[in-house]
This record gives sequence, structure tokens and C-alpha cells, in this order.
Amino acid sequence: MKPQRVHITGASGTGTTTLGRALASEWSIPHADVDDYFWEPTEPPYTTKRDPHTRLELMDAVFVGRKAWVLSGSLLGWGEALIPNLDAVIFLTLEPTERLGRLKERERQRYGDRIDAGGDLEAATSEFLSWAAGYDDPNFLGRSLVFHEDWLSKLPCPILRLDSGRSISDSVAAILKWEPAEQHHL
Repeated sequence: MKPQRVHITGASGTGTTTLGRALASEWSIPHADVDDYFWEPTEPPYTTKRDPHTRLELMDAVFVGRKAWVLSGSLLGWGEALIPNLDAVIFLTLEPTERLGRLKERERQRYGDRIDAGGDLEAATSEFLSWAAGYDDPNFLGRSLVFHEDWLSKLPCPILRLDSGRSISDSVAAILKWEPAEQHHL
């Protein structure tokens, strides 16, 4: 696969940002993360959403017009206007227990004891982890595997499905070997 406009998506905790950075670095092209556009910069972070129109305007101004980039995160339910710009999508999956374990560890690394009982981020962290756990529930009304699969089924571009339990270097190698003429599961 040659450098192009690639969107890496999946459930929170599957490693979309980590893989996005690695692939963009391999190709020497820009990487963008949806969260940087979706959320206003706040302290604590991830508390104030930007208007969807503003998100798209910012993305257009920063990277969308380039011939190659990697975008990690989820466009589900708001970023449909970007779909015509996508050359390929990489969909990451991961066993739910491992995924949630990664998220808990990430929150601990980011915020330390602020997420503990009595900490200023205890409630927000608990709410986030509960939301993330809903992803695999077919009846969950938030971002879920069911909604992602429906979204993916409507994309006009090729999709590569990767198990993100593999190493980042193995995932990057699989992407580089992929010829996106068809959908693949690796």
C-alpha cells in the first residue's frame, strides 16, 4: 500500500491513535486524531464538544486537502462529509477484556490518582469506562460495534480489518503489504 488518505477506526482502546502515528511516521505524512477536532481544549480534557461543522472546517484547514494523511479515531455519526476524501479505512478490533484493560491503564497513566475514589476525575473516568464497555453490547445506543459495522458497510472505499492484539510493527507491515482493491481480514 502506498501513502494515501487513510482513516483508522475502531472501538476506544483498540489503538487507532498509536497505529495512526506509526503508519504516518512510516510514510512521512501527517497524522491527525479525531479527538483533537471533536473536543475543545479544556482542563480536564474531553468535556466540551465542538460543533460538527467547526470540526470539519478545522480538519479541512489543516489536512483534508493534502494528497496523503492518516486520520485516527471515529467519524461515526458526524463525519460523513469526510467519506469522499477517504482512499481506505482500517478497522481495528480487539477482544473486549483486553481493550478495556488498555483503557484503564491509559487513564491511570494520563491522570494518576485523580481517577481514584475521591479524585477529581473519578466520576468522569467511571462514566467513560462504562461508555467504552458498551461498545460490544448490540443494544448499546452509543458508539458500538453494530453501528460501526453498519457505517463500514456503506463506505465506497476498501476496508482492511486488523486485530490490534498484534504488535504495532506487525500491523504496519500488514498495511504496507495490503493492496486495497478488496476488503481483507487480517
